Amino acid sequence: MQRVAVVVHVLSLIVVIFGITMLLPLGVSLWYWDAATFAYDESLAITLSCGGVMWLATHRHKGELQIRDGFLLVTLVWSVLPAFAALPLMFHMPHLSFTDAYFECMAGLTTTGSTVLSGLDTLPPSINFWRALLQWLGGMGIIVLAVAILPLLGVGGRQLYKAETPGPMKDNKLTPRITETAKGLWMIYASITLACALGYWAAGMTAFDAVIHSFSTMSLGGFSSHDASYGYFNSPLIEAIAIAFMLIAGINFGAHFMAWREKSLTPLRRDAEALPFVIITLASCVMLALFLWLNDIYPDFTTALRYASFNTVSIATTTGYASTDFNLWPIFAPLWMLFLCCFVSCSGSTGGGIKMIRAQLLFLQGLREMVRLIHPQAQVPVKVSAQVVPNRIVFAVLAFMSLYGASVTVMTFLLLVSGLDLVTALTAVIACINNTGPGLNQVGPATTFESLTDFQIWICSAAMLVGRLELFTVFVIFTPAFWRK
Repeated sequence: MQRVAVVVHVLSLIVVIFGITMLLPLGVSLWYWDAATFAYDESLAITLSCGGVMWLATHRHKGELQIRDGFLLVTLVWSVLPAFAALPLMFHMPHLSFTDAYFECMAGLTTTGSTVLSGLDTLPPSINFWRALLQWLGGMGIIVLAVAILPLLGVGGRQLYKAETPGPMKDNKLTPRITETAKGLWMIYASITLACALGYWAAGMTAFDAVIHSFSTMSLGGFSSHDASYGYFNSPLIEAIAIAFMLIAGINFGAHFMAWREKSLTPLRRDAEALPFVIITLASCVMLALFLWLNDIYPDFTTALRYASFNTVSIATTTGYASTDFNLWPIFAPLWMLFLCCFVSCSGSTGGGIKMIRAQLLFLQGLREMVRLIHPQAQVPVKVSAQVVPNRIVFAVLAFMSLYGASVTVMTFLLLVSGLDLVTALTAVIACINNTGPGLNQVGPATTFESLTDFQIWICSAAMLVGRLELFTVFVIFTPAFWRK
């Protein structure tokens, strides 16, 4: 219990800091004089009070966090903060249940983008700002988590770099101290977000929409202030800007940091994931454009390429924007897009899924096993960018994939037994565990998750949590060994 108290003490400080961020939507509410001002007053008071009570109860229990404390803290932070984030939504919309409000904020902080809300165009500006801010904060939290925290716990995509795999982050650090690393990442993240907002504004968005959508673009979150998402703007230029920044956000931010520090694109070129990520994503855009054109979905290839490119990049990078209802396309196209979201994004980015580096290692391990069938005595190392990857890392990736597959299977069956059809159940789980947003059928891009029951909503919320925290981080705290002294 002593260790739990130490963790709760750190959690209390995080809750207080999170409560202070509610001043930003409160300021927006006062600026626009919208109807949600009181919601932030009460939410801020409750959040700060709870954080303060936790701090007073545990302030004597200070100490260095151990590795197992890190697992518990990370899981608690991503589980508890959505509950406090839900308060403004519940105070402003009394009809919204805690289950739905928690789901909405879990989707925000995990940058999933699934939503239970409709009528976004009529919501107070501060509510849409709060939703987008949650994604932006969650996106940066995810980057720091992936680059600086999870590797120290021994999990996460960038743990591979601990094993001498080439890349921009040898020994898990971009700079000698994690705090310096976090500051550098914040600077890069905020700077690119500003550039994105200016690009949107110059292309025709209002200043408010530009800020909202730059937050959800750089976090690869996908929340919009309009029910029609990017279909509301119907602008090829805006869509092109979104594609460019979604691709940037899908690349490891450690590589962006090193590129800035070295004033060179070399770190991006030598990153093991960046080139495969860009090639596979753009090739899929062209392939699906041809598919849609040849199936007479669009009258010409140029139009098909426009819609295929935006929606494919959006889903593949786990952003979740939509410029059209791709649920109406021939089933191959949306299923291919959902397949891409499982693995395309780079580790150290704001994207979800199993990450490109794991997919590469799985592919290379498959090739190695086929060679061994022919030459049983051969020593065939797995290499990434000419560097040998230790077998223990390959085995860890195989274990991760086993857990990933089991999680998708179990949660899909739970949704099936609760009454959903197969396509809705499977794609809802895929969209949530990969932090993508829309699925198909009942949870397609033209609809929301509002039609799901409370049980189904909680399953999807759990999928978002375990997917965002790389599975092991959550599941390890449920093992007897974790609690054993």
